[in-house]
Amino acid sequence: MKGDNKNIPSLTNNISHYHFEWKHLLVLFIVLIFFQIIVSFVHKISLTELQGETQDWYKRDSAERIASLTTTSLELLLETSGIIENSSSEKKREMIQAFNIIFSQQLLQENIDEILVLISEGDGIFAIKDGSSFYNFLFNEKRPQTETAHQNNAVALYRGIAKKIMQTEQIYTMEEGEHTYHVFVPLVPNGEFAGAVYLKISPDFSFINRQVISSYDQTALVFSALILFGLLAMFYISSYTVKERDETQKQLFEERESHLREQINYQKEALFTKRIYHTHHKAEKVMGFIKEDLRLLDSENMGEIKNHVTKYANFISRVIYDMKWYDPPLQTIRNPIFKTQLNSVIHFLIDNIFLRLSKDVPRINFKLDLGENLPDVHINEYVVWEILEPIIQNSIDHSADKKVRIVISTRYMPHEKYIYIMISDNGKGIASKLLEKNKDGKKTIFQENMTTKNNSNSGYGCYLAYEVAKRCGWNLDVENNKHGGCRFLITAPV
Repeated sequence: MKGDNKNIPSLTNNISHYHFEWKHLLVLFIVLIFFQIIVSFVHKISLTELQGETQDWYKRDSAERIASLTTTSLELLLETSGIIENSSSEKKREMIQAFNIIFSQQLLQENIDEILVLISEGDGIFAIKDGSSFYNFLFNEKRPQTETAHQNNAVALYRGIAKKIMQTEQIYTMEEGEHTYHVFVPLVPNGEFAGAVYLKISPDFSFINRQVISSYDQTALVFSALILFGLLAMFYISSYTVKERDETQKQLFEERESHLREQINYQKEALFTKRIYHTHHKAEKVMGFIKEDLRLLDSENMGEIKNHVTKYANFISRVIYDMKWYDPPLQTIRNPIFKTQLNSVIHFLIDNIFLRLSKDVPRINFKLDLGENLPDVHINEYVVWEILEPIIQNSIDHSADKKVRIVISTRYMPHEKYIYIMISDNGKGIASKLLEKNKDGKKTIFQENMTTKNNSNSGYGCYLAYEVAKRCGWNLDVENNKHGGCRFLITAPV
């Protein structure tokens, strides 16, 4: 019993995997009704065949019994009458009346069409159908009158089996069609074969067939109605249960959707907060550059200072704009109205950000290998800053306080319609575990909060650069150089 109880949860779990809908129940309902109709039809055919076989046997048996009883009555009457004298008219009349009663009594029955006594005399066969003719033939030796067509048919049938009946003295029955029987019973009064009693019987049991089939149809109808109502009840209950289940599932899905939406919004807000934290200190330093340029402002460098301050101010405006949106609209990132020259952005970042930002500029060596005839890209210039600046800063931060050489190259491939930006350094490279890919093909270094520093606020530079590049429609990848250091490769379609 314990083993059986253990199997119950397993069976329940297996059944719970199947998801039944009202369509499945409707198909089951139609199949059951269809099978019920087929079973009823086959059963009705079998019942009809059984009735037919049973009635055929009973018709033949009842016909033979009636014919045998009639013949026995004639034989008993002849054996008990004795020898009748010709002068005894009263006795003669009683005998003829008895014969007529036997003949007529059988014809009164609905199923008996004809009764004859067939007597052989020499080569002739005589058919007798009334008591007077039978009496005159037996006692007065008078032959009966000419046979009718029916009598000729009976005589013809008897002629073919007369010898067989005389030899076997057994009842012989011929079947005509499905409902008519010709029965020949040997007539043997006082032990001597005299001929045969012929009865044409057409038993009709169609009323029984109709009654049985009608009764069966009623039973089948009631049975089918009970099944129908049972299935309808089951269908209603199942539909109601499925409806409740679907409603529960709908509420569960809505609850999960709401939970996922809240979780996504929380993640976006968390990313927004970390992104702002990561960029606000850069804005502070850029403000320092603005103040410093304003102090150095004079009539000779006014144009240059104006250009620098404008770009610094635009960058700070972008940072402030990013503070308003944790998921900024796409048209503020890439738009046909933006026409950004990548080489100009790279020059400005190197000359006016990194060479001014780094305290130990002498240990940092930048080499620019910028291609010519680069087309403009339809990306906001200060969004390009957000991609390039963290990558260049990464090469500086991971140089391990040794002299680092950073090479920035750009190339335009007109046939491929791509611009390639490569940022390479000769530092210590990237740990192999950070170059491993997850199931989505994203390398670990580009995942959130992945860093080799012991700082909880680190690990967002490469992550933010990767995410911003993806929103621009760019592809960012990284790998180690053969002779040390690493290189970042940006593929930008134009």
